[in-house]
Amino acid sequence: MKILGIESSCDETAASVVEDGRVVLSNVVASSVEEHKLYGGVVPEIASRRHAECISQVVEQALNDANVTLDDIDGIGVTHAPGLIGALLVGVNFAKGLAYSAKKPLVPTHHLRSHIASNYISNKELKPPFMCLVVSGGHSHIVMVESYTKMKIIGRTRDDAAGEAFDKAARTMGMSYPGGISMDIEAEKGDPFAFKLPRPIVHDAPYDFSFSGLKTAIINTIHNASQKGESLPKADLCASFRWAVVDCLVTNFLKAAKDYNVKTLVIAGGVSANSLLRRRLQEECKNLGYELYMPEKKYCGDNGAMVASQAYYELLDNNIADLDLNAVATLPIDYR
Repeated sequence: MKILGIESSCDETAASVVEDGRVVLSNVVASSVEEHKLYGGVVPEIASRRHAECISQVVEQALNDANVTLDDIDGIGVTHAPGLIGALLVGVNFAKGLAYSAKKPLVPTHHLRSHIASNYISNKELKPPFMCLVVSGGHSHIVMVESYTKMKIIGRTRDDAAGEAFDKAARTMGMSYPGGISMDIEAEKGDPFAFKLPRPIVHDAPYDFSFSGLKTAIINTIHNASQKGESLPKADLCASFRWAVVDCLVTNFLKAAKDYNVKTLVIAGGVSANSLLRRRLQEECKNLGYELYMPEKKYCGDNGAMVASQAYYELLDNNIADLDLNAVATLPIDYR
């Protein structure tokens, strides 16, 4: 079964053809990130316009690269939630028109479920149930994946997402957007224990995260030094902040796994490409005897392949939309 997946939830316009939820036949991504760098972050209006300009060509290239036509496609999956509403609307409306004209099933796909599905592409043997840490610029969740389409939230951030905290801290240090990637590279050269930073705890929810205080702590450290005319070692700052964020993620994730007696762990989302997060979890899971699965780095960011993969399982579960499908800016991963 071949699925065409379309993704436009943020600043990447992407399309992909995936066979049986696991085999990528094509994967095309057009990003407007260079334009957003001028503003220090994603500008929703610009993102929406760029999606509208290139979505047709991206989808056409995905079909051509896979050496298929719409007649060969068994379903059209599209990210309908969550994300920037204007950006989502471009993908949803394009997919609706395409599905109607080609007489193909229209499959609504949740963005975070798709991130989790990127692991099915990179790890052909992976099957639910498992526990997944989903970390990105807008989301930080611990999710129990009970089946391909049934999920339960175990923990979540109460304020900033981990990726958002990385980007804002990096911007304060003078790094260009997306700051999380720049910080990860710079941190490899620094001392992770050079600066003592807090580990925020949500006392009434042991698996939840809170990154706003940690972000504020690093920003205040930088501003205080600046007011005194002092310069701080950027590599050490990056390394200390990265260590603190990753420590929070790993600690809560492993606590949830232990308490729920789950030994198969998965990570997903843009921050799952973070080199320290990957190393820490590999080391910890090896010591604890847990199985750890991670997506290939090329599938950590937004892409159409992950959408097509999840749409395959949604289609098998008969999750098919009518032409009144709408985009939704916020929607929990465990929706039905």
